[in-house]
Amino acid sequence: MSSSSTPPAPHADIRALYIDHHAWLLGWLRRRLHHGDSAADLAQDTFVHILGKPERLQELRQPRAWLSTVAHGLLVDQVRRQRVERAYLEAIAHLPEAEVPSPESQLILLETLARVDALLDGLRPKVRMAFLLSRLEGLSYKEIAVRLAVSLGSVEKYMACAIRHCYLAQR
Repeated sequence: MSSSSTPPAPHADIRALYIDHHAWLLGWLRRRLHHGDSAADLAQDTFVHILGKPERLQELRQPRAWLSTVAHGLLVDQVRRQRVERAYLEAIAHLPEAEVPSPESQLILLETLARVDALLDGLRPKVRMAFLLSRLEGLSYKEIAVRLAVSLGSVEKYMACAIRHCYLAQR
């Protein structure tokens, strides 16, 4: 029923959403970021993100609330990634030059670290730490219990919680 010049409904919905709310979202982001270029980039990222969710447009009742929620989530992800990147760069700054990973390896490592950080987001600090001590440092549950000053049973519960969290996050 659509002609070749008429975009399919989801694209038309996204186009209308962009036309109706882009300027508002850009202003909303500028008030929060105090930097126009970052706000413009994040506004574009928000609309790119929703391109992957056209089914949500059919049930959308409050477009500005949804856009601000998506933009806020992307902003949190960006801040988290910057924090991980700073910590990583500080860690490799102390390495001898011969041991510094190549730029390509650094990018891969940073992307992996950001994914792990996002995956573990939401875990209580001790649960997160127990998981990292086990998986990254290879400590036994007993060693983790000593390091965190908790019982062995607590470490077992922390690990079960972290593994369940990771499993559910991947679904």
